[in-house]
Amino acid sequence: MEAEIIKVYYICDMNRSRKLILLSIFFLSFAAIGICQAPPTPPSGGATPCGGPFGTVCPIDGGVSLLIAAGAALGGKKAFDLKKKKAS
Repeated sequence: MEAEIIKVYYICDMNRSRKLILLSIFFLSFAAIGICQAPPTPPSGGATPCGGPFGTVCPIDGGVSLLIAAGAALGGKKAFDLKKKKAS
C-alpha cells in the first residue's frame, strides 16, 4: 500500500516539474522574441520629442505626480498618527 502511495506522489511531482519546465520554456521564448524584434522606425518629420542632451524637454508623465501625491499623503498620515500617539 505504501509503495503505491509513493508512486502516485512521484508521478505528481513529475507532472509538476514538467509543467514548470514548459512554463519556463514558454516565458524564455517570449522574452527572446521580444529581444529579437527590430526597433521601431522613427516618426517622419519634425524634431524628436526627446532630442540630444540639450534638445527639447520631455514632459513628466502624470504618473510621477500621482506617486508624489501618494507619498505626501502617506507621510502626512504617518505624522498625524505619530502626533496622536504622543498625545495619548
